[in-house]
Amino acid sequence: MYSYKTAGTCSQQINIELNGNIIKNISFIGGCNGNLQGISSLVRGQDAHDVINNLSGIKCGSRPTSCPDQLAKALQKALNKQ
Repeated sequence: MYSYKTAGTCSQQINIELNGNIIKNISFIGGCNGNLQGISSLVRGQDAHDVINNLSGIKCGSRPTSCPDQLAKALQKALNKQ
């Protein structure tokens, strides 16, 4: 399990479980519960590298980041810790 403290978003933390490069489980603390449950469900079973490529750089309104962008950053750090 890897925990990532987010920055610039409504969610405060992302918890990640990987099996190699495959996403086993993602959970967000805080943020828009329904949307984040949806994102978590959609990325489960996906290769983390693909998710990073798809979600990196997404902005939320005028903010320079978003929960999906923070997930991409969290996944990159989790992969680097393996």
